[in-house]
Amino acid sequence: MSDTKTPQVIDDSAAPIPAVDPRLLVREQGLKGYLTEFKRKVRGGELGSIPVVLGLIVIGVIFQSLDESFLSADSLSNISIYVAGQGIMAVGIVFVLLLGEIDLSVGSVAGVGAAIWAVLSVTHHMGDSLAVLIAIAAGAVIGGIHGFFFAKVGVPAFVVTLAGFLGWSGLQIWLMGQEGSINTPSGSIVDQLTNYYFEDVAAAYGLALVACVAYLGSMMLDSSRRRSAGLPGRPLSEIVLRTVVVAALAFVAAYELNQSRGLPLALVIFLVVLVFCDFVVRRTTYGRQIFAVGGNAEAARRAGINVEKVRITVFVIAGLLAVVGGLFIASLSGGATKSLGAGNTLMNVIAAAVIGGTSLFGGRGKIWSALLGMLVIQSIQQGLNLLGMASEIQFMITGAVLLAAVVIDSVSRRTQKSAGRT
Repeated sequence: MSDTKTPQVIDDSAAPIPAVDPRLLVREQGLKGYLTEFKRKVRGGELGSIPVVLGLIVIGVIFQSLDESFLSADSLSNISIYVAGQGIMAVGIVFVLLLGEIDLSVGSVAGVGAAIWAVLSVTHHMGDSLAVLIAIAAGAVIGGIHGFFFAKVGVPAFVVTLAGFLGWSGLQIWLMGQEGSINTPSGSIVDQLTNYYFEDVAAAYGLALVACVAYLGSMMLDSSRRRSAGLPGRPLSEIVLRTVVVAALAFVAAYELNQSRGLPLALVIFLVVLVFCDFVVRRTTYGRQIFAVGGNAEAARRAGINVEKVRITVFVIAGLLAVVGGLFIASLSGGATKSLGAGNTLMNVIAAAVIGGTSLFGGRGKIWSALLGMLVIQSIQQGLNLLGMASEIQFMITGAVLLAAVVIDSVSRRTQKSAGRT
């Protein structure tokens, strides 16, 4: 009897084949790969900005067919001014929503900030720049107070900011005094925010060129980094195509603005805020921590993230940007009043963030949601104003759009869960 053992033959064909994430193959398959990826995202509920872009197209077609002046240069220039103030406030709300929380105080904080600036600058004749800085700092302190009670004490953000909404509104009325309004001095910093235009046509075209070059450089750098890490990068053809699309949009916008009064300073500041905040959220450790806390706070804590610090600083950012937006509103309306930030301001700001694609459930969204959502809201309001519709009609339509955005977000989230993605 032999002691030799029969060698075992391993059938390699039966070995499990490692699964390959289809997203890693998209850029290698060209147009076919992108069509496959698009279908996968739609089936999985990852709609991104598609509903917003389609909505803007529909809005443009409808109102242009009803009133030919809707897409005129002056009309588009007005929209670019109107989106700035509340749009900057919406950026702060995006930060809060990424945590899965809400801030109901942004309107009253904006009003308090404008009141502080007006009282210091106009009533007490303080230097305009110093008054603006103190007002913005006050917004950051107010946001820090909200964040402290939420993160340290454990009071729900909804309750804290609702209390803030009431309390800061009272402080705003008290600061404004019996007259209730203080006009913006002509030529002041706040006055120039929405009334200054770069009339030289080179300004608008120059900004468009800078935006295109920066976008191209960002994609090239990102592709280079991915390839260095052994990951698929964007092919040159895709980079060129994306840059051409962005360039077309940017230069058409520049052309339209130059047909009116030129490049508005308000739009420039808004775009700077968007780009900077987008960089913070997408390219820094702090930004990744915000997404982590919003996705699962306990998991983030166990991973070593200082959850309380992230929460407090996010509310500081929201308060600071609320005051900046309030100064824009004061500039647009001609002064600070005891009702600045009231009315539909809070609704518009939150609606802009949600309509733009930021999830109410936390952990998902983009800073550019503030721009997209505010464009939708202001386009609707501009169109209805041109048609002479009453304000109550605007409220109802904006409310319906907000509800539709939340429904899309909820359905999308449910679809992703059923598809095995969160």
